[in-house]
Amino acid sequence: MFRTLLPVLAFLPAAAFAQGNETDVTFLSGGQEVIGTLALPEGEPAPVVLLLHGFTGTRDELASDAVPGGVFGHAAAVLAEAGYASLRIDFRGSGESLADLTFADTTFEGQVQDALAAIDYLRTLDSVATDDLYLVGWSQGGLVATATAGRSQAFDAVALWAAVADPAVTYGGILGPEAMDAAAAAAPGEEVEVTLPWAAITMRREFFDGIAIFDPQAEIAAYAGPLFVAQGTLDDTVAPASAQLLIDAHEGPEELWMAEMDHVFNAFATVETLDEMLDRTIAFFDAHAD
Repeated sequence: MFRTLLPVLAFLPAAAFAQGNETDVTFLSGGQEVIGTLALPEGEPAPVVLLLHGFTGTRDELASDAVPGGVFGHAAAVLAEAGYASLRIDFRGSGESLADLTFADTTFEGQVQDALAAIDYLRTLDSVATDDLYLVGWSQGGLVATATAGRSQAFDAVALWAAVADPAVTYGGILGPEAMDAAAAAAPGEEVEVTLPWAAITMRREFFDGIAIFDPQAEIAAYAGPLFVAQGTLDDTVAPASAQLLIDAHEGPEELWMAEMDHVFNAFATVETLDEMLDRTIAFFDAHAD
């Protein structure tokens, strides 16, 4: 998601359950280090869900009083209770994956490379059922998921949560015309400072180039497997109409779930909306299991 900063508070039992069954892992993407957290349910090797975070996010994602373990930390616990393993990663340049890149080096294509490397990593594990792979992407993570799904053809089902479908519109609104104009005038590799409502960040020209080039609708069109799209009618970051664009671009089994929620699934006020979306996502995955 487009991250809003908030302190992480004391965790709830669901988060404690997740932490007790989790291991931090490291793998390589393009020869560079990616850090992730692998969560395992009890029992036999389980189907596994790859979780892709959003712009300026990290692998646990947004934390609040209602969701103190983070949206993805909470999701991992709920998935485990439903019998699914999960791997949530920090893209290179985000979270703890800072050994080789900084956030300024972020590009869409680099994050797709990380997600594809995560698939390769999962396939080396005996602790998960590597022929039962699922994918969840939130916001920019949803944009990355469209390409990960279409280029890999690895997933039994894919869920896009408040996913970016039209980068020029979404990032134009988030970053603002001044930053977009500065990037257009920047040299290759040059850094552009961007002031967001919650922080100032620096991005290289190549990130902005990706906004013009990357086409999530064309990417998801290459994936014919089952697709679940969740979108909030109150989302002022990713336009609610974006969900239908992704559904229209996709040919295959699909479900569009619209709810009265904002871009963070009302997580500042309650966990109920997130849990409902997770229930719908898991039911969709269950319905399309091998």
